[in-house]
Amino acid sequence: MEVLKIQGIPAIVYGKSSEKLFMFIHGKNGYKEEAEPFAAIACRKGYQVLSFDLPEHGERRNETDTFNPWHAVPEFKCILSNAMDRWDHISVRANSIGAYFSMLSFTKELIDLCLFVSPILDMEQLISNLMKWSGVTEEHLKDQRIIPANFGETLSWEYLSYVRRHRIAEWDVPTSILYGTADNLIEKKTVDAFVEQFDCKLMVMSGGEHWFHTPEQLKVLERWTNDSIPD
Repeated sequence: MEVLKIQGIPAIVYGKSSEKLFMFIHGKNGYKEEAEPFAAIACRKGYQVLSFDLPEHGERRNETDTFNPWHAVPEFKCILSNAMDRWDHISVRANSIGAYFSMLSFTKELIDLCLFVSPILDMEQLISNLMKWSGVTEEHLKDQRIIPANFGETLSWEYLSYVRRHRIAEWDVPTSILYGTADNLIEKKTVDAFVEQFDCKLMVMSGGEHWFHTPEQLKVLERWTNDSIPD
């Protein structure tokens, strides 16, 4: 295991030297070290795995006001650029909002494969749902700019405006998605629409949650991961 920093961003590389890399991108409340179970599978198949802490996470948890796309996207592009100097073939494994940031960052990049777990595929729809669940109107949000919402989230007019200016209109990377029917953030119809529009592969776990964490869910995640990574 190699511990390093990429432009000051804490990162880890797992596995023996290879031309093939998976960039592992965690979700909210995650950290770079949670890539280890994925790396155990990917490295057996001849890949290395690069994982890094997102803004306000892991070793960067003391940062403030940086866990948003206008901070994350430039970082993702920087890390990919560094990775392309070292590896010939790059794929992505991303969780939840990490998948959303990945799509914003890598739309026009040469990525071999993406594996998304519980991905946020339509951020505007998710924000709209959070507003509805919290009883917040668009006019109120525009006026107040920032409003605490349900589920420990914060609604932001700046964030919503950014999302609307940067819609995911194209996605050409071969993509496989793992989704759970008990996901309380992502609607199945949103996943189905994305899969149909961009010709993705989809595996659905009955009873699976947004966060795959129970023994049963982790077994499904492990099997899906093993089946989805080419040898």
